[in-house]
Amino acid sequence: MTEDEIRKENEIVERSKSDPRAFGELYEKYFDRIYYYILRQIDDEETAGDLCSQTFVNVLNHLSKYEFRGLPFSAWIYKIAANEINKFYRKNKGKKIYSLEEIKVRELVERTDEDWDEEIIQRLLAYLKDLPTDMLQVLELRFFEDKDFKEIAFILDITESGAKMRTYRALDKLRMNFNIKVKYNE
Repeated sequence: MTEDEIRKENEIVERSKSDPRAFGELYEKYFDRIYYYILRQIDDEETAGDLCSQTFVNVLNHLSKYEFRGLPFSAWIYKIAANEINKFYRKNKGKKIYSLEEIKVRELVERTDEDWDEEIIQRLLAYLKDLPTDMLQVLELRFFEDKDFKEIAFILDITESGAKMRTYRALDKLRMNFNIKVKYNE
């Protein structure tokens, strides 16, 4: 997001603090993105819908506490969603899963300089599923959600250098196993 877009969005957030109806604009803008972010980590549509709803209830209930810190408002929503996902796994004592959408992986492949055949793409999908969750999280946020390192750090509650390190380690694994050279901006 540009500085101007962030500023305009923050104006909507400030209006929403005194008029919850104004929050509808933010809800409409982010609902689908947050739902699919949760779904990739839960892999159950009904549960993802419940957690997404709870995320937005929490956002609305805590909106008065939101303070602008130079990040897009979406980073705060993603952080709340990540906390809801973590609460779900703690409560259910389940093993955390991560479901990558094939179309998102194909988008990642398109960012490379290589021509890929279907067999390699399928191998890549299988390989990505075996990466540790922390690496998948940073790859998703960086490449599928287009978050910068500062936002990733905020969402995952790690340092910005930690977000960079996790991303580079994940990319190094992909480079070593698939000779992938992903183009992205610092």
